Amino acid sequence: MATLIKLNIFFLLLMILSLNHHITKSQTTDFIKAECRTTRYPTLCVQCLSNYTTTIQQSQRQLAHAAISVSLSRAQLTASFVYKLTKMRGVKPREIQAVKDCVVNMGDTVDQLSRSMKELGSMRSRVAGQDFDWHVSNVQTWVSAALTNENTCLDAFARSEMDGNIKVSIRRRVLGCAQLTSNALALVNRFAERHKVDASNYISP
Repeated sequence: MATLIKLNIFFLLLMILSLNHHITKSQTTDFIKAECRTTRYPTLCVQCLSNYTTTIQQSQRQLAHAAISVSLSRAQLTASFVYKLTKMRGVKPREIQAVKDCVVNMGDTVDQLSRSMKELGSMRSRVAGQDFDWHVSNVQTWVSAALTNENTCLDAFARSEMDGNIKVSIRRRVLGCAQLTSNALALVNRFAERHKVDASNYISP
């Protein structure tokens, strides 16, 4: 009898824990959707960040960090793809220089997003005031620079003299990167603005 009671209590606790986890995940999903509405590509934002609910919870810093991580992963894949094109035979002379320039652009993008992740990852709730402003300004600068590099590559392949499969392949991949980076920058900016609002509303005891 005692064993049966213990088993019932055990299964009851499991159900409660499962329910709490479900509620937390649901709340986090709602949080992600609400924050993603402030981005330029909200559907893409939700789609890419929904797998990070456990990490994000309801933290804007973790949300921005996850967004940069997603953008970095895509940028690394794209940089590798573009680099391989420089070794491919049959690339037209008018395209090869643009491809090489794009390799540099995407390499810089990977570096800038990596720095941003490290900087944002090192920030904690104790970082405040001028220290916070300095750290988040670094992140904003690097993510913005990454987006500029991606757009520079896109512009090179938007010219009328560029055509064919290479143009289509590169633009599709880099455009995907740029959209993710744009979303990441929007979430970083929102994190910074929210922190300023919270700081201005805080009254020291």
